[in-house]
Amino acid sequence: MEAAPPGSSRPTEPGPCLSGQRGADHAVSASLQSAAGTEPGRHPLAVAAVLPAGGCGERMGVPTPKQFCPILERPLISYTLQALERVCWIKDIVVAVTGENMEVMKSIIQKYQHKRISLVEAGVTRHRSIFNGLKALAEDQINSKLSKPEVVIIHDAVRPFVKEDVLLKVVTAAKEHGCSDYDLEFGTECLQLALKYCCTKVKLVEGSPDLWKVTYKRDLYAAESIIKERISQEICVVMDTKEDNKHIGHLLEEVLKSELNHVKVTSEALCHAGRHLQQIILDQCYNFVCVNVMTSDFQETQKLLSMLEESNLCILYPVVVVSVHFLDFKLVPPSQKMENLMKIREFAKEVKERNILLYGLLISYPQCLLPCTLEKLVISPWTSNDDQKLQESLRQGAIIIASLIKERNSGLIGQLLIA
Repeated sequence: MEAAPPGSSRPTEPGPCLSGQRGADHAVSASLQSAAGTEPGRHPLAVAAVLPAGGCGERMGVPTPKQFCPILERPLISYTLQALERVCWIKDIVVAVTGENMEVMKSIIQKYQHKRISLVEAGVTRHRSIFNGLKALAEDQINSKLSKPEVVIIHDAVRPFVKEDVLLKVVTAAKEHGCSDYDLEFGTECLQLALKYCCTKVKLVEGSPDLWKVTYKRDLYAAESIIKERISQEICVVMDTKEDNKHIGHLLEEVLKSELNHVKVTSEALCHAGRHLQQIILDQCYNFVCVNVMTSDFQETQKLLSMLEESNLCILYPVVVVSVHFLDFKLVPPSQKMENLMKIREFAKEVKERNILLYGLLISYPQCLLPCTLEKLVISPWTSNDDQKLQESLRQGAIIIASLIKERNSGLIGQLLIA
């Protein structure tokens, strides 16, 4: 069973939310489980998915099959698997790949920790690949971890933005309806296969605007843009418990909120236990701004990097860390601190291997601005020359931070930018 894409094959706007939007996801999952017959006391509907992934990507015009083309250095098919894995009521996901790409697919599953995935060898055509996947689900083989489902979702490996509610419509339609002549005439070959070989109920279901297929090279850039937009919607400003750091950190937080009103900006202290910060990491925030006041070392930034490295946050998406250093350039010219500050290159190169993108940002911070003055700056007009310079530096810093987070340019890691 598969959903039919609507008339437009390109996205009108960024598609469904990340799994990070947990409240909405839990509510949707609850309703889906109910509709799919998984309420307590009811027989759960057995659902599986088959992904034909044996194509060579001829229309893409690149040597790598499109399902394995990288987006943010991660294969496209991994994003599709993640979208299906989020649906807890899909019990098994069968991927049909060619024999020559079998080991590549196994390494993707292992590296990105995908679950509930089984592999079968693809056929010479898409029809055959789907058939091989269906056959693996239909047969009761010894030592097989697959069980025969009541509904099978056929989903292209290169449609990474499928929504859970669309999958619900597909499952519900397959459960309730038979296949009409209209469906067979205007649907896809999957409908005919399911009806002919599996005696399974099938129905053509209208898809959503973001259920588009990566077909051409330009589609890779569109998909990357959507993914970047999604993982850039939350920023955590991290600071230690020292009063100066807290004050200037909260001021930066306020400026970020003012300049980036479409982004959720929070702050957290980098204390020894770090429980609240660990929870933010667990909640899948992929952007961090580490505040360092009157210091050119990276002690606080290193603490944050260690926490991120110990988590599994970086497996699926690149995490951005901007190490912000507030220095009084009048008292201490940047040239005197450059030796320490240039260590960021070493740190950036090291953590890049763990999918963390580290950048540096210098902001002029007149030491004459005491914490009590900073509190007033948040709610009062900027008056003195130093106040105005700090305000402008903070605004420029916010723009730079937003750009680094949104673009995730690996070519700029380890660089020191000046606001």
